Order: sequence, then structure tokens, then C-alpha cells
Amino acid sequence: MKKRPLQIGIVGLGRAFTLMLPTFVQDSRVRLVAATDPLPAARAQFEKDFGAPTYDSMEALCANPAVQVLYIASPHQFHAAHVCLAASFGKHVLVEKPMALTLDECTRMIEATRSAGVHLIVGHSHSFNAPIRRTREIIDSGIYGSVRMISALNFTDFLYRPRRPEELDTQAGGGVIHSQATHQMDIVRLLGGGLVNSVRAHTGAWDPARPTEGAYSALLGFEGGAFASATYSGYGHYDSDELMGNIGEMGQAKSQSDYGAARKRLQGAATSTQETALKAARNYGGSLYVPAPASSPAAAHQHFGQVIVSCDKADLRPGPLGIAVYTDSEKSFEALPSPAIARQEVIDELFATVMDGRPAVHSGEWARATTAVCLAILESARTGRDCPPGYQVGHNTNS
Repeated sequence: MKKRPLQIGIVGLGRAFTLMLPTFVQDSRVRLVAATDPLPAARAQFEKDFGAPTYDSMEALCANPAVQVLYIASPHQFHAAHVCLAASFGKHVLVEKPMALTLDECTRMIEATRSAGVHLIVGHSHSFNAPIRRTREIIDSGIYGSVRMISALNFTDFLYRPRRPEELDTQAGGGVIHSQATHQMDIVRLLGGGLVNSVRAHTGAWDPARPTEGAYSALLGFEGGAFASATYSGYGHYDSDELMGNIGEMGQAKSQSDYGAARKRLQGAATSTQETALKAARNYGGSLYVPAPASSPAAAHQHFGQVIVSCDKADLRPGPLGIAVYTDSEKSFEALPSPAIARQEVIDELFATVMDGRPAVHSGEWARATTAVCLAILESARTGRDCPPGYQVGHNTNS
């Protein structure tokens, strides 16, 4: 018997929601039934698009009995308070990454949802991506032996996309560690088994006009002896999508003629107020907002740069079209079908957890462990020492 769709309320109609919206609209297993946001234009857009109520407070949204799950996409610094509030109303939670800014906040979120008997899933992150999950399945099969080394690299223009002031303040959750390392560390942990026991890192913050970390390089050690190197730059020069066949992070074909577009857009925003307005204009309900087509399957899977997993008997390279396998004697490619719905893997996990009672892969405990690794990157860069992240847990399969 077909199950009824999960009824979802939205907390925050900003950039994260704008990116998840096509998934929510196209996947029949979920239905958007209410929302809250401080911007009247965003609320009006939601009411028009979905014929559903909006509220100017989260408490009012939580009181709506139709809402089963809250998708929390508010700014990073509010995640902990919003998850705990949702749990107090008995709502299941899908909260955007990063889970929170401190490990104490992560623990409060886990304890609040556990005490309330509701599920907590953290995402979207790019470790949900089908090519990453399929690579993990290949590793688990044991056909190529154990994971020995992982190399991850991504160069983007992240730091020069329009930002609110707090997004350029590390203490408020800004910079590439909180926003981007969460993706890369989630991927590396999933492929490496999850149990990181040491982190040594350097970070870069070399644009005074964007006074937060824009780059990092980290070396991670895993229990069992595997290790990983992870490098990220958001400074908008080299674009590592060249290594991905000019397929962008969202799975879209990308033209190199757009080189430098992020910095050019910022030239018209001379103040932080103007930059904040530019960001809001491109988001849901803004003056420059362009709705995604009702049905717009991506040509390829989403990705977060190049990843190579070295096992005893092969190197595995997941990418937006599938997984390249390099063995002792041959190179092969396992093609993956194009995704019918972008980020459908998030709904797969949400539905399996809430409706079928399966353990979440991206649970609160998993996301706290990723947060611990990200915070260890900052601490190692500050102290010049190895940092054990703590709170580590292994992966599960949600099956």
C-alpha cells in the first residue's frame, strides 16, 4: 500500500531552501504544508506557490498539527535552538549542515530529539550523493581490499558569492570550514569508515575584505591506519570542475566562459548592506529569483570535487557520471543513471527513517562527529598541532 507523503514545514526560505526546493517539489513522498521566514516577500512567494500558511515565528509553525517534519534551513547559529524547539513540539527534524557551531550544541540537539522520541537527520551534504554511496558499497564488498588512502580536492568561488556579514565571521558560523568542510569531511569520513582519530591542518584567510577562512588543507588519520588528505579553496581562481568534465557542483553542465562571474557580481555591492540585498534578491521570493522548471532532471549527479579512494587492489574515483575503477590490470567505469530528481537521496533517507524506522546514516551522532573533525581543523591550524576530534562513530547503511 502506498504511504501518504510526509508533510513538511520549512524553517527559513533562504539559500539552502532555494537549492532543496526542486527536490521537495518533484518527489511525491513529501509535501510542503507550511513555512516561516522573517522576510515577507519569501512568505508571500510560498503562500502563492503552495497555497499553504506561513508564519512570522517558528513557535506558530511548530503549533501547526499538519506538520510532521521540520526542515530547518535557518542561519547556522540558530540550528541548535531551532532543533530543540522542534523536538519540544514532537516534530521530526531534517536540519541543514553544519549541524551546529559547537559540540555542546550538537549534543543538546541529539538529547532533545532523543528525549522527544523524534528522528534527527542532518543534510543535505554531498555524502548523500549516489556516486559516493555507491563507492562505499564497493568498498564494503571487499573486492578491492581495505581503504588505505583518500585524496579529496575542490577549488571553487565560494568566498565571493554574495554573503551576509555573519557568513564572513568564523565565530558566527561563517567561512569555508563550517560551510564547506562539512561536505568534504562527511564524504571522507563515509568512505574511510567514519572513525577519525587525528587531524593536522592549515587554514588560509588572505583577503582582508573577506575576513574568514577561505581555504584549508587537512590530513586525517583513521582508526585502522587509513589516512586522507583534503584540500579546499573558495578564492575563485582555479576551478576544479575542470577535473569533473566541466560539470558543476549541482550536476549541471558548466561553461568556462563564466570564469570570474562571482567576483564580477560583487562589484556592484560596495557595502555589506548591498551585498546582503544581492544575496536575498537571488533567493526564494527575491526580485532576481528564477523558479526551477517543474521537472528538470540534472544531466549528472551532484559532486564536491575530485575524490580518489586508494584500496589494496584498486583506486576508486567517484564522479558525477559514475565510478572509475583502476585495478592492477585494467581501467573500467561503472556508469550511474542520471538522477531523476536532484538530491532524491535525502528524501530516501528521510522517508526510510521516519516512515520505516530504519537507522539514519546522517544521524545527529554522525553529524556531531563531522562537526568535531571540522572544529579540529580550526584548532590544529590555530595551535600547529595534531588534534584528536573525539565523538567519532562508524557509518551505517540505512538498510
